Order: sequence, then structure tokens, then C-alpha cells
Amino acid sequence: MAFFIVAFLLFMAGMADAARIKEMGYINGARSNQLIGYGLVTGLAGTGDKSNTIFTNQSLANMLETMGIRVDPKSTKVNNVAAVMVTCNLPPFARIGSKIDVTIASIGDAKSIEGGVLVATPLKGADGAVYAMAQGPIVVGGFLASGQGASVQKNHPTAGRIANGATIEREVLSEDYKGEAIMIALKMPDFTNARRVADRINETFRGSAHAKDAGTINVRIPGEMKDNPVKFLSIVENLDIKTDMQAKIVVDEKTGTVVIGENVRVSTVVISHGNISVQIKEDARVSQPMPFGQGQTVVTPDTQIKVREDRGKFYLLESGISIRELVNALNATGISTRDVITILQTIKASGALHAELEVI
Repeated sequence: MAFFIVAFLLFMAGMADAARIKEMGYINGARSNQLIGYGLVTGLAGTGDKSNTIFTNQSLANMLETMGIRVDPKSTKVNNVAAVMVTCNLPPFARIGSKIDVTIASIGDAKSIEGGVLVATPLKGADGAVYAMAQGPIVVGGFLASGQGASVQKNHPTAGRIANGATIEREVLSEDYKGEAIMIALKMPDFTNARRVADRINETFRGSAHAKDAGTINVRIPGEMKDNPVKFLSIVENLDIKTDMQAKIVVDEKTGTVVIGENVRVSTVVISHGNISVQIKEDARVSQPMPFGQGQTVVTPDTQIKVREDRGKFYLLESGISIRELVNALNATGISTRDVITILQTIKASGALHAELEVI
């Protein structure tokens, strides 16, 4: 597997490190809600749940019964139906009749839901109320082709989406912003960014904003804007803020991805990293008895193990090097990304890495 280092160099001149308030946070009350539902996908070409999937048979029998057809769930043997979970996000201010996208994922032993059609499925919120109905043909970003002796699969054919597949049937009550104040909540609380947001709003609307804490900014709607809060919110959320980034490194060992923030600094440290490779080769030796003999065929393993250790080299990282210099130094060693992750963890353990190291 190939591994890569991804470094975001966020120190370009000008407004490269600026963000709008709408990207940094959200207006209190303007939040999305998650919906979930259980449904059936029909029209599958023999790739649905097997006949021993009890809940699929029971669900199909229940659906047919609502249509006046009574069947015994135990005698239901179809393989073109699959039980699925349907999920979506209900955006704020969504009105009855609006369309939203839904995601469908198989929960049984179906091989693929490609070409299937989701039967009308109610989508419920955390309060148990139905907020939307989903139905329609599914688009799958993969496929499965199989024969008696082989099969070919691309991506995950047991999950898909329906664009505009759900119709909103019930609205979520949102704040109407007719009061004298609003609250902005930062997605990533930070005292510096909270102060900068408040200062930037006050530059446009003098004395309107006050940073309550690291994640909350209280904003008073000016008198001339009280009759038009939508215009006020539109102006506020589009204000540019020079953001302050936390020194942070995020590594994903599963994919070999390393993301290094701008403010990461390293104290003077010497690194030596050696590689140890272990190669194991195992064959099976078969001992056959002589013809007409009384012996039995015996299979014995033949295992060969080779261990190779590369000589490590020493590398010097000067104190206070920038992110660009750190990336160049790591790339110069010619090591894999897995080794880079190990080195970063070791530098952090030594106290020379002045940044938060997060492994996901």
C-alpha cells in the first residue's frame, strides 16, 4: 500500500488564512437534525437478503398485509428484497414539501442494492415524530458481478443515495430572530478566535458584539436592523476573520495520511530510525505412504523466517523549524508514512514537538 504525506501550508500572504463567520460557527437555532427510518428495497436481481433473514421476511409480510395480501413470513422466500436503514439530515428552516437527499444502507445479508427501489419509508427524529417520507430508485457508487466460480466487486454496492429522495412532511420549529440579540456558537471553541469575531462585528456595528466565552459570542441587533434581522445576519455571517490555528498534527494510520498545521514547531532534536523487516515463507510438505502400505498421508509445515535490519542514520532537526522545513526534513529521509507517524509520536514523547498530536 502506498502512503502519502499531506501538509497544509497555511501561511500564505494576504487573506489566505481568513474565513467567514459562517464557516467558523453558526447562529444559535440554525442547526440541522438527524432523521432515521427502516425500509425495504425491492427490484433487486437476486442480490437481496436470503430467505433466512427473519426481519426482512416479517417486514415484507407486514407491508403486503397493509395492501390486503396476507402471507406467512415463514413461507416467504424471495431474494430480490433487502432490509435497509435510511438516514438524512433535516436542514434548518426546511419547509413542508421541500426535498432532501437520503442515504440507504443494507442491514441484512444482501450482496448488492444496485438497481433497487426504496419503498415509501417514514423518517423519524429523536422525538419519534415523522418528519419526512423517503422513496425512489437508488444510485449506488459500486457494483457486484459474480458467477459460479468468481466475483468482481467495486466499492460498496450495499450502500447508496437517493438525490431529493425524501419529502419533508413536518417542520422543525426554529428561532425567528425577532428579538434584540442573537448568539453565535463557534464550531471549534477558541478564545482568540472568539475575541476576533467580536472585534470584527464591532468594526461594522459598533458595540454590538461581546465574547461570552471561547465558543460563544453574544450579538445585539442594532436598532436600525431590528425590523430586518435577515439582512443583519447576512452581513454578519459574511464578515472575514483572520483565524488563529492551534498547533496540531493529525495522523490516520489506517490510510497513512499526515496533516500538519501551520504553527507546529520542533525544538532541537536528533532522530535515528532503523527499519526491521521480517519475511515469513511457509510451505506444506506432503508425505505419501507407499502403495498398498498401511501408512497415512501426513502434511507437515515448512516455515522459513528471514529478518533484516537496516542501519539507522541520524538526522538533526534545528530548534524552531517551520512546517515547510519539517516536511522537507521528513521527506529527505526517504522513509514511509508509517515510519513518519512513529517518528512524530516519538518526538512528541520526548517533549520536542510543540503541538497536539491526534491519532484518528
